[in-house]
Amino acid sequence: MIILMFGPPGCGKGTQACEIVGLTKITAISTGDLLRGEMKAGTELGKKAQDIMAAGGLVSDELVNDMLVSRISRPDCKEGFLLDGYPRTVEQAKFLDGVLAQRGFPSPIVIHLDVSADLVVGRITARKQCPVCNRIYNTMYQPPKNPGVCDFDNGVLFTRKDDNEETVRERLRAYDRLTDPVIRHYSSGNYHKLDGARAPEVVFEEISGLLQRELVGHA
Repeated sequence: MIILMFGPPGCGKGTQACEIVGLTKITAISTGDLLRGEMKAGTELGKKAQDIMAAGGLVSDELVNDMLVSRISRPDCKEGFLLDGYPRTVEQAKFLDGVLAQRGFPSPIVIHLDVSADLVVGRITARKQCPVCNRIYNTMYQPPKNPGVCDFDNGVLFTRKDDNEETVRERLRAYDRLTDPVIRHYSSGNYHKLDGARAPEVVFEEISGLLQRELVGHA
């Protein structure tokens, strides 16, 4: 089973990805994981990415594609995997289509969490972080027991400088520009657009239902 997760920053992809992994036992991979993993391992691909990023450049599609192929070649991806943050461009999507077909994997199940810009702004600007342990709280959904103080080490919570409304809205506009063509690429396939504004457990109940149907259909 191959699952692709799409949705703007703050839509709850990370939460749902963890639940999906628990249900399906497949491996979750994010673009950040790919980069960090290769750089930490000191691979040739990781060194190239590190040099590019150190110079202030953007890692190319080609390099990210190579990292993806390297990652999904590992034994833990044999039964499938979930991708969060990839593909980011139509070119990457077409490349992934070819890799999946070449390796005998099924077409991906695409889960798109749709959340309004206003709700995303509300969610992200409500985030607070502990400077001691780096735990993230959300004053709307997961507030600390005592306002403004970490539950674990009494660190005074702060708002990260990029979690302000202006920055968040610009990130959303950039996300839409980049992602809309990719969504269109997959929209005629096994594509599911879900209302991500609902409670996380309600969203996962719908995801669980559609994945169970997929598993039964391929049994």
